[in-house]
Amino acid sequence: MTIEIIVFISAILFGIVIYVRESKNNRLYRFFNKLMHAKDLQMKADNPKGFVYVQPFLMRLVWVTLLFVIAAAVVGFVTPFNQFYVQYFASAIVGTLAGTYIASFFFMGKKSLTKENIVETFEKGKDFIEDLAEGKNEEVKTEGEKISEEPKKEVEEEPKKSARDRFKDRGMIN
Repeated sequence: MTIEIIVFISAILFGIVIYVRESKNNRLYRFFNKLMHAKDLQMKADNPKGFVYVQPFLMRLVWVTLLFVIAAAVVGFVTPFNQFYVQYFASAIVGTLAGTYIASFFFMGKKSLTKENIVETFEKGKDFIEDLAEGKNEEVKTEGEKISEEPKKEVEEEPKKSARDRFKDRGMIN
């Protein structure tokens, strides 16, 4: 049980390191992308996507599992020990995925807690409170009066042609 906890914690740290490394550059992912895809299908130069960076959960799971399968094969063939048990394998995968999400939360938190964003949010909140205060004063003044607002008339658009009529116009059906 102790070794599993050590593997899990080290896998979390490994996941954080992988995520931070891929957020700064994704050369390895670009290399495999150029190797596997035709020129037209290759990713753009400004695309930040990596193996775990800006990937959905299932793709992260696939890439991390593939990495640990390769590591298990290397450990199995290189060392005379057959100690790569399933529980260590699962702990490493779950820990690495948890580490990538922990790192992504820190990156999102860092982006959302910049001084400009905090000041902007504070100003929006101040404006909202002022609007509420002004709105209450108007409500107090107009309590005795009957408020009559005319419902806004909806602009009627031309009726759209049905799909059948559009196909007839194009000459696709008779």
